[in-house]
Amino acid sequence: MTFSIVGRSADGRQHGVAVASKFLAAGALVPAAAAEVGALATQAHLNLAYREQGLALLRTGVAAADVVAGLVAADPGRDDRQLGVVGASGDGATWTGPGCHGWAGGQAGDGWAAQGNILAGPHVIDAVRDAWLAGVALPLPARLLAALRAGDEAGGDRRGRQSAGLFVVERRGGYAGTGDSLVDLRVDDHPAPVAELGRLLDAHTLLFGRPDPATLLDLAGPLAGEVAALLAGAGYPVGAAGVYDALDSWAGVENLEQRLVPGRIDPIVLAHLRRTAPDSA
Repeated sequence: MTFSIVGRSADGRQHGVAVASKFLAAGALVPAAAAEVGALATQAHLNLAYREQGLALLRTGVAAADVVAGLVAADPGRDDRQLGVVGASGDGATWTGPGCHGWAGGQAGDGWAAQGNILAGPHVIDAVRDAWLAGVALPLPARLLAALRAGDEAGGDRRGRQSAGLFVVERRGGYAGTGDSLVDLRVDDHPAPVAELGRLLDAHTLLFGRPDPATLLDLAGPLAGEVAALLAGAGYPVGAAGVYDALDSWAGVENLEQRLVPGRIDPIVLAHLRRTAPDSA
């Protein structure tokens, strides 16, 4: 009752799952991933035990195809299950039991697997695949979402839309480097869940994305003066500690602290300050 894609970044550092369904809170049930290990999606008559069992197998170096084979072989309910797995390297793998409601099926390749059931037709998975392959230059969260959006636009779940989820892991990629959950977003009940998931990912990227060192601007000269004036207008006057200290206080309230670099300013932070500070008018 779902379509999904599991994928790995080109450098192997990130693994993730994107899912959409006419099912309440599919993002809470379908995905599982572990940093530098792999990711999987369990769906149709999903088996939650697949999540920990599959990741345990991947941790021992078992290939994705063998993980799928092992999980379904040991499961008497396999005929009604659907599963996608990607490991730390190599091809992804997918399983569609013969008892899954049509249209049902999947495809897999190097670093990805896409699968779905109760779909508008096989062209849905074709669209997911094509968008994934075309998105090689995108960050993994955006690439997974682009593939999911393509499947949704191709007809997706033929019963309609309700929920979507995006889960991506990277070693120490979470907030302030204190965890591995790089992106963990869910739309549990919404008339346009994939579009809403895209809005949430945009907000997540703004608030929690890491600044690009190549684009950072020196917080000095006329720019420092502009920033100081904007901060003062926003209620954060520059004191003896300097412009960066005031910027740090403002950014903490705006939830932009992940984008701060001492002595410099991220253009995304600057644009937000210009847009929101009273003096920007």
